[in-house]
Amino acid sequence: MPIDDYSAAAQKIAEFLKMLTSLGGLRLKYRITAGAGAADPAGLEAREIYVELAGPDAGLLTQRGGELLRALEHVAAKILRLENEEHDKVSFDAENFKALRAREIRMAAETAAERVRRTGQPWSFAPMSSRERRMVHLAFRGYDDLETASSGEGMHRYVVVYPKGHARQAADERSGSRFGGRRR
Repeated sequence: MPIDDYSAAAQKIAEFLKMLTSLGGLRLKYRITAGAGAADPAGLEAREIYVELAGPDAGLLTQRGGELLRALEHVAAKILRLENEEHDKVSFDAENFKALRAREIRMAAETAAERVRRTGQPWSFAPMSSRERRMVHLAFRGYDDLETASSGEGMHRYVVVYPKGHARQAADERSGSRFGGRRR
């Protein structure tokens, strides 16, 4: 279900955050931006609602790789009744954590690209969240000589970078066919 009414969606998130800060005792302030103003300037997130959190307890949200930020995004997406594939429309950030992480991902992508070009061998990133995997895939969209594919399952899912044409070959080898079909 797409976000049709940004004002109503922002109000629901504001109510959730008000309850969280009052009942949870968190010392946080928040600013919610919805619609065109919420777009990610780097183009790595498909957000339509952006929530910036600040205050004395903002550091709690970024601990353990931003787990609490991701949890807040998940709850907000559920409150808005978004489908799983639409969860990236809502983005929470604190202390510029996500912007810094996006910069790290872009730098890691550049390093991986250089290595794959130099060696001709695939490069696997460490397992990461679906949002971060999407950011890696998007970081490689400008490389005509490289391609990416996700591999693994669940919490162990990661991105692999291949020289152009090698991802299909690797997938064919895993499926047992030179022609992309399943082993019969």
